[in-house]
Amino acid sequence: MVFRRPSRWAVVLPVALALAVVSGCGSGEQASAGDGGKEVTVFAAASLTETFTELGKAFEATHPGTAVRFNFGSSATLAQQIVQGAPADVFAAASPATMKTVTDASLAGPPVTFVRNKLQIALPADNPAKVDELKDLTDPNVKVALCAEQVPCGAAAVKALDAAGLKVTPVTLEQDVKATLTKVELGEVDAALVYRTDVIASGGKVRGIAFPEAGQAVNDYPIATLAKAPGGDLAKQFVDLVLSQQGEDVLTKAGFEAP
Repeated sequence: MVFRRPSRWAVVLPVALALAVVSGCGSGEQASAGDGGKEVTVFAAASLTETFTELGKAFEATHPGTAVRFNFGSSATLAQQIVQGAPADVFAAASPATMKTVTDASLAGPPVTFVRNKLQIALPADNPAKVDELKDLTDPNVKVALCAEQVPCGAAAVKALDAAGLKVTPVTLEQDVKATLTKVELGEVDAALVYRTDVIASGGKVRGIAFPEAGQAVNDYPIATLAKAPGGDLAKQFVDLVLSQQGEDVLTKAGFEAP
């Protein structure tokens, strides 16, 4: 078997579910709204979880009475939620393609690329399969996890493997990069292709191996305010923070690259 591109599928969620993700207490959300306070709701790629959480706290510190609410997940899923009417102020995607879903629907202002990210091979700390390089993932005895091709980390994996001329048969295709990394952390797979930033964010739970072809599959991350942002000017102010020197410092410290 080879790693074949899955048949095209749509990540479509009912509007009611999308609204529940924002208004409820979902696993991908951080909320700290005070009674009667202002809010800014940010939909962001799963790989931004740690950095945007830190920036959200900084934003709240300089905007007393304002709470930043996050919906973290697959960029493709978040884009579909926005198109289906989920209320949000800011969208930060892990690829221009997923941002285009929103801008093509005239639901966002002009996006700005704020960081770039590249893949690494993520391995359990003890590396039981003795993986040393990308071609080792082609061994049928090595259990590999990849992101589904429809999400940015999966699309990047396809590009990197194509660039290397390699065919990999994954044992699982996950819907976002955090779920893919978790498979390695739990020892359910021997290796995965995830972003360098997620390897760093694991805090030593996994080890990462860089490989040359990752340079041919770099993902640009765009951010934009949404056209019907309920939070009004707070949306622009949050984007300004992300684009500021403070935002760049937080993001590059986490392993992201400047665009």
